[in-house]
Amino acid sequence: MMILAILRLSLRALRRNTLRTLLTMLGIIIGVAAVIAMVSIGNGAKAQVESQIAALGQNVIMVLSGNVSRGGFSMGFGSAGTLTQGDFDAIRKEVPGVVGASPEVRSGAQIAAGAANINTQVMGVGEDYVSVRSWILASGANFTDQDVRSANKVALIGKTTATTLFGDADPVGQVIRIRSAPFTVVGALAPKGMAMMGNDQDDVILVPYTSAMKRLSGATSFRSFVIQAESPEAMPTVQAEITDLLRQRHRILEGRDDDFLVRTQQEISEAATATSRIMTVLLGSIAGVSLLVGGIGIMNIMLVSVTERTREIGVRLAVGARSYDILFQFLTEAVTLSIVGGLIGIGLGLGTSKLVTLKFGWATLVSSTSIMLAFIFSAAIGIFFGFYPARKAAHLDPIEALRYE
Repeated sequence: MMILAILRLSLRALRRNTLRTLLTMLGIIIGVAAVIAMVSIGNGAKAQVESQIAALGQNVIMVLSGNVSRGGFSMGFGSAGTLTQGDFDAIRKEVPGVVGASPEVRSGAQIAAGAANINTQVMGVGEDYVSVRSWILASGANFTDQDVRSANKVALIGKTTATTLFGDADPVGQVIRIRSAPFTVVGALAPKGMAMMGNDQDDVILVPYTSAMKRLSGATSFRSFVIQAESPEAMPTVQAEITDLLRQRHRILEGRDDDFLVRTQQEISEAATATSRIMTVLLGSIAGVSLLVGGIGIMNIMLVSVTERTREIGVRLAVGARSYDILFQFLTEAVTLSIVGGLIGIGLGLGTSKLVTLKFGWATLVSSTSIMLAFIFSAAIGIFFGFYPARKAAHLDPIEALRYE
């Protein structure tokens, strides 16, 4: 009953000056809303990157060729073709735990079909590529190992490219000309959406890598392989086996740098999401400053309130109220300010996150953890910044307080 009575007194005191109470809560409201909105934007960006990494396929290992320097600048791994057909065949035959593998031969090319004529990306890949990348066929069928060995002129077409060339018609069975060479479309790929770098994964044509090398690019080496391990647990072993095999095949001596790079899907994901994690922490920290400013505002107003109600405190102490009662009353007022402000801020933060998604199309992800932490932090701020004014009120001398005008 005593607690309820103190709570009623605290609410009555806050209602006495409604405008000042609302302005005091404003700092907490803005702080909590900013924390939730900023963290949700950061989490949304991180989740989007992770989903794009997952679109690479399951248990994928990337093997990139060596780098090349031009004008004293390194062009990075994958810029020099140090991987060969022999390397690819050896990985498939000699590395245990590999269930799928495909080279990648990338080139841009002019594509013609009827009156339509576009420039798009053509990728030379193996028959395992669509399964390694977990790419579903919307219609038709994948090209076969025989197509690869015979360098047949067959192709799989992405959704964007198919729509541009054929509209809503089924592209399977249609003939397209890639750099004047006729290729028959044997399969249509289901849409995958945007890649990590912002490019459209569906604006692509896949052909057997032997066809791409002989008829399109003239390349004799590869810049990358995609390898699929049999399980997540097998990925470190497969990665190590591939590294040892390629070092042996490339005759790289002990202590010398590799002329290739082997990266697992997990390593790619960690590298890609590192920036998002840092940005989330940075945005959350900046928004957290607003909470501290709100807490300072609560302390300021509570100190003013103690000064204004000095005589009231003296009367209560004179009629038998204990210092603990005064302390608890003012502390309750401070906590009430921060909790109510926190609840309003949570609602505002959720609304802001939704508005950002609708207005700008940014991915946002509001987690229950961020909501709980923001609420707990706002309550803790009320206790922390409200304790000193409450303690000051509780330690007033009753006689001096009664004489205060």
